[in-house]
Amino acid sequence: MSLMKELRPTLPILVGAAIMLSLSGGIRQSFGLIMPPLTRDIAVSVSDFALAMSMQNLAWGFLQPVAGALAVRVGFRPVMLGGSLLYLAGMLTFALADGMLGVMLGAGVLIGLALACTASAIALAVGSRSVSGSSRSLVLGAITASGSLGALLSAPLGQWLAVDFGWRAGVLGFLVLALGMLPAAWIAGRVDRLPVPAGPGDRRDDSAKAALMRAFRTPSFLVMTAAYFVCGMQLLFIATHLPSYLAICGMDPTLSAQALAAIGLFNVFGGLFFGWAGGRWSKLGLLGGIYIARSMVFGWYFVLPPTPVGTLVFASAMGFLWLGVGPLVAGSVAEMFGLRWQAMIQGVAFMSHQLGSFLGAFGGGLLYERLGSYDLAWRLGVAIGLTAGIVQVSFALLRPPPRPATA
Repeated sequence: MSLMKELRPTLPILVGAAIMLSLSGGIRQSFGLIMPPLTRDIAVSVSDFALAMSMQNLAWGFLQPVAGALAVRVGFRPVMLGGSLLYLAGMLTFALADGMLGVMLGAGVLIGLALACTASAIALAVGSRSVSGSSRSLVLGAITASGSLGALLSAPLGQWLAVDFGWRAGVLGFLVLALGMLPAAWIAGRVDRLPVPAGPGDRRDDSAKAALMRAFRTPSFLVMTAAYFVCGMQLLFIATHLPSYLAICGMDPTLSAQALAAIGLFNVFGGLFFGWAGGRWSKLGLLGGIYIARSMVFGWYFVLPPTPVGTLVFASAMGFLWLGVGPLVAGSVAEMFGLRWQAMIQGVAFMSHQLGSFLGAFGGGLLYERLGSYDLAWRLGVAIGLTAGIVQVSFALLRPPPRPATA
């Protein structure tokens, strides 16, 4: 059976999941563009804004396992629609903020809770349930890739509105884009009508508690989850602080939007490549390779004086390596534990990622406020990333998870 023939019955579901992920992730990825004008306009410092972004990631991370379990109980459609409405409420609260409370509640807590119901873990679980095992890794890569296209629209739109009309206009522009999440979530919710495909790690009688206990007794999952912490730390440091770093270095403000758009564009290629590669080689080994490569790119950019060309090359390389972890983590969880509780178990791993995101966003802002530069933050990002990548690759080679005989 050809891939397109296999996908035809569930293609609307996959497209809906990709659009929902594209909008929720792309808009959130562009929040760093709002920081420079916002910190000049209201009584919110760089570290305050970084704290709000950190709280967003904590709220997202801690709710993610709950959202995954809830999707099993009540269905994906109610979870995704509820998350989309929360996203709109968060954007409106953010746009009306006149101090730290509004920024924290809107951009932080509400958007964080919304992302747990609309972003990668839920979208990729929808994709996993919609296709067979033979094409699952490639489809997850495609959802991840298309899910990054939102940044290509949100970054330049937000930059233009924020520079020409003020940061509130930029946030309202994001809100208008986010309206598209509602129909996308409704269409993706058709997955609730499909039977859950049998997975190699499925145990149909597992309760949520039993599935979690099985995950916590699996060494491969624990190492993957620990390394995922470093992934979140690196990515949120860049998304939150790259615009501020470029402004400090005297770069044109439009370069920040161009860099974030380049990240979004090369996410497409990275998601497709690693989705394809994950169907052929060790997913856990590929994850470690991504962390090592990211850290090398980090180090290269840090030791050279920032230039427009160098920044765009850095953003393109990081974009290629940015969301490639998505299909690899989702595919690994599906292989190890099956599909029924995939969203919940993946949510546990993602909680670790978000704790790292908290450290990357808030820790980066705190180091800048205390030291007056990002130098130490860059160095730590390189060192910790290399360590995580080497451990992940070594463990994948020495203690690979059992490969299922069927998919």
